[in-house]
Amino acid sequence: MGNQMDKLSHLSYAEVPTVDPNGVDTEEGPRIGVSYIFSNDDDELEDGCAVDGTARDPNQEEKQYDQRDEVECAVYYRDECIYEKSAKSASLEVYSPENLLNKCKAGDLVEFVATGQYPHWAVYVGDFQVVHLHRAEVKNSFLTDASQGRRCRIVNDFYKFKALSPDMVVQNAMEQVGLKDRELSWRNSECFAAWCMFGKREFKMGGEIRIGKQPYRLKILMSDKHSHVLEFQSLEDMIMEKRRNDHLGRTAVLQELATHFSSVEEIKSEPGAD
Repeated sequence: MGNQMDKLSHLSYAEVPTVDPNGVDTEEGPRIGVSYIFSNDDDELEDGCAVDGTARDPNQEEKQYDQRDEVECAVYYRDECIYEKSAKSASLEVYSPENLLNKCKAGDLVEFVATGQYPHWAVYVGDFQVVHLHRAEVKNSFLTDASQGRRCRIVNDFYKFKALSPDMVVQNAMEQVGLKDRELSWRNSECFAAWCMFGKREFKMGGEIRIGKQPYRLKILMSDKHSHVLEFQSLEDMIMEKRRNDHLGRTAVLQELATHFSSVEEIKSEPGAD
């Protein structure tokens, strides 16, 4: 019980079996994405670190947010769409923290974004304040402080679950303030904020048993006509992969996928390959 598992490093797409980018699986058997069951909270890289995890120079100007590098995607549980982020389905416009305060209502979910960083989610609780999971602690902060210079937007409509009442969302968030480390039930800020709004146990660590088929599908929209699909056993695993893609950005994700497809074609063309 006293032993701790080492953090598992993420596998690249070249190492992970995935579904055909056109949505057609040409081989029998499940094609699955990565399981993050032993992975640590990715919020440790949300600020203070560069993309590769090294310390960022505090004197270096922070990278700007570029909407063109957004990774548009949709998530399905079996045949039901439970999440969608695309310019066609919702506004991806972002604002300065000061301008967003004029739009926020208590119970709203807020996402802070910047190029090369994990998105950071928070629950707006009124009086210019948010509750958020940051660096293994649930904190009550001013929205402008939580933003740390990042642009932000309201993301109530990204997940398609039925939301709790705004008062209950705020209550859920405020009751967790002060929890830290092993007291926590959420792997990252997005899982925490979404749990506050929807109250679903699937957003918590270990909320689902990873046995059997992969009911969750993450559909990465590569272009108007092409997409790439990964399958997962739990909502938690899917969110971790989705956030990794947001961290990398659209250009890097497409390059990674292109490398994967190229390696697959090379394997198929080798003598004796099935």
